[in-house]
Amino acid sequence: MTLQDLINKTCLIGLTYVGTNGDTLKDAQYAGTVIEVDAEEGIKVKLMGIKNQDGSVNKETPNFHLPPSLEAWFVAPKGHFKNSDHKIDIENPDYFVTWDVVKKKEDTEEGQQEWWEWHPRTVPPSVN
Repeated sequence: MTLQDLINKTCLIGLTYVGTNGDTLKDAQYAGTVIEVDAEEGIKVKLMGIKNQDGSVNKETPNFHLPPSLEAWFVAPKGHFKNSDHKIDIENPDYFVTWDVVKKKEDTEEGQQEWWEWHPRTVPPSVN
């Protein structure tokens, strides 16, 4: 698989944010379609429309950027994946993508840059 192979493919993204002491700070999930790839800039995913309170889809859904590594991409099994906490509802995505996002500096003053490193999870995620 190459970066170009990801164009127009759907994905379910799982991120685990990890503190400097190794504790999980939060988990996040996103779903969308790959719209651009670049070996330097990374992988741009157009996120699925998040539903408004009235059930309509928000048309101003943002793009999400991932590092340009393929190590974290795994062919997804067929299925319907829903997570109401993260507003995910996707059927038969092409890929699962899993990353740990690790905080590198414990304390940063207001207005200071926070430093995070992205580490691909290289073991396919399990599905319950």
